[in-house]
Amino acid sequence: MEREIKGYGPHLMLDLNNCDPEILNDLNACYQLLNDIPEKIGMTKITRPYVFRYEGSYENDDGITGVVIIAESHISLHTYPKKNFVFVDLFSCKPFDVEEAKNYIIEYFKSKSPKVHLQIRGEEFPDAVAIKP
Repeated sequence: MEREIKGYGPHLMLDLNNCDPEILNDLNACYQLLNDIPEKIGMTKITRPYVFRYEGSYENDDGITGVVIIAESHISLHTYPKKNFVFVDLFSCKPFDVEEAKNYIIEYFKSKSPKVHLQIRGEEFPDAVAIKP
């Protein structure tokens, strides 16, 4: 039996290793993920994704950063194509299908070594709701 936790909402954090470096280095692919995932998980996109290349302060740290603001909070990503790695955060005040979101993102970047973190945030928020982790 799954337990419920009261909180503001789930924060899914993915540390995805051994990803496809071509996808990690593709502005259009990163934009498409951020553009499509809100609807897939029942969220309301209120901005278009903002995606840009950056040059890291350290060797081999260049990549792509992107964010989309959703009515429920935000979804962001930071890629490291030369290291085959991406960080993805999905935070929402509204419960969503964490498994569906997690699996979609892992498959999208073709991660062979994902690490998944899930934190229920705002346990003391005045309007906390029951969330199934």
